[in-house]
Amino acid sequence: MQYQGKVYRPWMEANSLLIQATLGCSTNHCTFCTMFDDKRFKIRELDDIFRDIEQARRVNPWVESIFLIDGNVMAIRTEILLKIINKVTATFPELTHLALYSGFNDFRRKSIADLKAIREAGVTIAYSGLESGDPQVLKLVDKRMTREHAIEGMAMAKEAGIKVLASFIFGLGGRERSVEHAVNTTSLLNIMQPDAIAPMVLAVQPGSQLEQQVNRGEFILPTQLQVLQEEKYLLENLEDFDCYYWGDHGNNVSPMRGEWPAIRQPFLQRINQHIEHNNAANHNVIQTFAW
Repeated sequence: MQYQGKVYRPWMEANSLLIQATLGCSTNHCTFCTMFDDKRFKIRELDDIFRDIEQARRVNPWVESIFLIDGNVMAIRTEILLKIINKVTATFPELTHLALYSGFNDFRRKSIADLKAIREAGVTIAYSGLESGDPQVLKLVDKRMTREHAIEGMAMAKEAGIKVLASFIFGLGGRERSVEHAVNTTSLLNIMQPDAIAPMVLAVQPGSQLEQQVNRGEFILPTQLQVLQEEKYLLENLEDFDCYYWGDHGNNVSPMRGEWPAIRQPFLQRINQHIEHNNAANHNVIQTFAW
């Protein structure tokens, strides 16, 4: 396997074989992210991807789960992406799970027929960074996506039968827009109703634009209590649609996961306990660690 540059995958894909189809991220502008600052976006040569797939087959007698990296694999032209997917499924016939990263705008740039073909070829779920549902926060972090884009992209993925995990970041509104960030993100999730959600707490990455903004005093980090209150608002106001709640990221104050909406009350109870009894809740700044 010839991985190039830094390699990332969602924490819930820890047991998946990683196949690198792209280098970097097709947007790569978000102020909080440094995941792919070591490379420019590029689609790898098919021969190189196929060589990695074949090598992975030789050293892995049984593979049930594969995750395609790097960022925005869905940005690959459909006819090329289908060749990659078909090669994966033909090489690993025992496969039950094939996932990839996709921006909501990547869904929008394809037709429903394209997305259906991708789903039928074997993709089971796409991981999509929502980050926030607040229009001002989305602009401040240079996401280059609007609420309307996210809604449209989600609707297209649903129509095509592609499951979507939407990730977002508690604290991304900073100290000033904590309430608006929580309210607008929750309202957007209620409209989109993704198959899974993955909330995580903001971590300021060394070398990021966000770090520079923090150092200049342009972005004031939220308090630990604000982060807990954001999750409390989400748990109280997210509607009762079927969804898996991946709230166990390592930076989360109260890591927990389970089937939504069944877990609403026990999760709320845990958050309230942290707000009332966790000494860290009184700290004046969030305590998180870089990726």
